[in-house]
Amino acid sequence: MSEQTTSSRPGTSGAVTLHYILDPLCGWCYAVAPLVQAAHQVLPIQLHAGGMMAGPNRRPVTPQLRQMVEPHDRRIAQLSGQPFGEAYRDGLLCDQSAVFDSEPPITAILAADELAGRGLDLLARIQTAHYVEGRRIADPAVLRILARDIGLDGPTFDAAYAAQQGEPTQAHIRASRELLACVNGAGFPTLVLEREGRHEVVDIMGYLGQPSAWRSHLTKVSRSGS
Repeated sequence: MSEQTTSSRPGTSGAVTLHYILDPLCGWCYAVAPLVQAAHQVLPIQLHAGGMMAGPNRRPVTPQLRQMVEPHDRRIAQLSGQPFGEAYRDGLLCDQSAVFDSEPPITAILAADELAGRGLDLLARIQTAHYVEGRRIADPAVLRILARDIGLDGPTFDAAYAAQQGEPTQAHIRASRELLACVNGAGFPTLVLEREGRHEVVDIMGYLGQPSAWRSHLTKVSRSGS
């Protein structure tokens, strides 16, 4: 993502940056969303979207897909308290004309970040639209509405979206996957603390449902440098 997402550049002496490797269609990324928002109050965050369901991995909604995600959704709700709406459970997950495709929402997040450093805000809005409102977040028209929901100008967003579409988004996905491999991340979500060029994967899952404790932990990390 563009450095506009952060309040300081990674690698600056003494500065700590939290790198967030994610996918907008990853349920466990939705699970940690309150923790990511809490972290954003403490540390600069850079987003790296890995395209879990992009390209050849895009998935049409089928009964098999529904059977695969439902147990995860129940576990996520239990551990994190994140809501799953009826429009998602009984609407989108039953709509076999829908397709889950990570690339368009990643393009939208890149566009929002490039415009105003609002990638994290749009990610949060996209996750709510998907998991609570049951909306088709692979539809550029829906993404434009969501961008306007967070205060971005529609035509300006459209131009930024067009500029990020295709190869720029695909290059971002490749770079995100390279970072994931470089830090030996297990998948999405992976969070990595960086200070002075050193990278450390942090265990966020132990803090599910505890954003205040997670924020306190990161505050100590940012002050101590460890």
